[in-house]
Amino acid sequence: MAAEMIIEMTKTFSGRAPIQARLRYAVEASTVLILFGPSGSGKTTVLRSVAGLEWPEDGRIQFLSRIWLDTGSGVRVSPQDRHIGYMPQDYALFPTYSVAGNIGYGLGALASHDRNKRIAEVVELFQLQGLEAAKPRELSGGQQQRVALARAVAPRPQLLLLDEPLSALDAPTRLQLRSELRILLKQLALPSIIVTHDWTEALTLGDVMAVMGEGQVHQVGKPHEVFSRPADADVARIVGVETVVQGQVIENANGLATVTVNGTRLKGLSSDAIGAAVYVCIRAEDVVVEQAGSGMTSARNHLMGRVSDITPQGVMVQVTIDCGFPLTATITRGAVEDLCLVPGASVIAAIKAGAVHLVPRSVG
Repeated sequence: MAAEMIIEMTKTFSGRAPIQARLRYAVEASTVLILFGPSGSGKTTVLRSVAGLEWPEDGRIQFLSRIWLDTGSGVRVSPQDRHIGYMPQDYALFPTYSVAGNIGYGLGALASHDRNKRIAEVVELFQLQGLEAAKPRELSGGQQQRVALARAVAPRPQLLLLDEPLSALDAPTRLQLRSELRILLKQLALPSIIVTHDWTEALTLGDVMAVMGEGQVHQVGKPHEVFSRPADADVARIVGVETVVQGQVIENANGLATVTVNGTRLKGLSSDAIGAAVYVCIRAEDVVVEQAGSGMTSARNHLMGRVSDITPQGVMVQVTIDCGFPLTATITRGAVEDLCLVPGASVIAAIKAGAVHLVPRSVG
């Protein structure tokens, strides 16, 4: 039997939806699970329950062959006996401790020589040489993150838990450390669980991804598969698919389905039977906006429509097009100027069939 992580838990709260998470996935030496979802979805509660810092009223948590929680049989393994490395979102560095003191905090059971040797190893691994005597207030955000991660790794845990590890950093530092963190996790060959709401972190860091919303796990799979093929409309919205509308399959041949949405026809890849009710999910970056009357591209879908809204979003612009349904596209400011886009302008929205994701929809 393959090594697994099993999380089955229920935890209730006053005034908010309960956490009812069910999750099982295969674990290898360096498997990184991403717990992905918006704020309040239950990600951190699940992570803290795995760490033994929260106690679900009901459930079972098992890592490999070790059962850490089983409310049915009364098993409750303490946090210190789970051999877990945990890094909270705010890092929780001890302000009066040096870098070396923070890293060595969990190494109290080692002899002094062995403790100092391990601290030196971890300092080198995380490129903190020369900062051993520094206090957290003297460090940059990126250095603080490295120290917090080094402290979590120093005792050689069996599982590493990271709660929004990059969220406290500025954008340039976050970009740099995202790649570094992925390399480090592979070097450590240490199974990890990372909480994030950032899709770029999920795709960069994760091997497996569990999408959470309102206290439940909605989909588990490889990150790129979850993002490209959300299991249902709830997952599509959580992972940031901007256009989610109801449709119905009216033709299907060789895996290429034709679906109608308020009278507008689109083609997408699907094996759904004719007559099947579906959600049509389209990412904004997969929509190409062209001037009406321009030459056709190789895309299978060319939808006539009118611009109904233009909303700047940093260097990009979100354009909403009325194609019989509201379709969202993300384009550059330069494209808006080149296409002379204003509300009411006639345009063509080009979308490849592979970018039209059809998710089964229950009726009634």
